[in-house]
Amino acid sequence: MTMKQQSNAARAFLCLWWVLGGLLTVYSVQAAGDAIAAGSHGGNLHVAILASVETIAAVLFLIPRMMRFGGICLLIVFALALAIHAAKGEFASQLLLYAAAVGFIVAHGPVSVSLLLGRN
Repeated sequence: MTMKQQSNAARAFLCLWWVLGGLLTVYSVQAAGDAIAAGSHGGNLHVAILASVETIAAVLFLIPRMMRFGGICLLIVFALALAIHAAKGEFASQLLLYAAAVGFIVAHGPVSVSLLLGRN
């Protein structure tokens, strides 16, 4: 792979990481808010707690030094959420997509600035 191809791949990786982390943060804040609002009408405390943990994990996932820890926490949250949905007879396929992307990013690890800039 040429240096230009490596640099382009690093930029694409960074884009995936930041878009995914940003969207997961927004989605989890929305889910926590919805669960808290619904809590006064029937109680979704477990959803509010899980979404709050997901929010913290998503923010950590965006911090380069904490990316792996945040990513592993996200994978655990996704597994729990899949189990909760399955217990209700639902299949939350988007969680599998999120888990695959987070798993890829965690396995790859952060990219170096020199690679982003196309330098050795």
